[in-house]
Amino acid sequence: MSVTAICQICESAPAAHTCDSCGANVCAEHYDRETGLCTVCAAEARGGGT
Repeated sequence: MSVTAICQICESAPAAHTCDSCGANVCAEHYDRETGLCTVCAAEARGGGT
């Protein structure tokens, strides 16, 4: 049986990426390709918090 992960941020779109920092499965919209991080971790890394 195949199980498709759902984005852990929006909880609606299929997850296509894994955050290099926290390991969250996230969709393309919530993944920062430049950093390899989910948008939450990318914002924290840039000093923006959540």
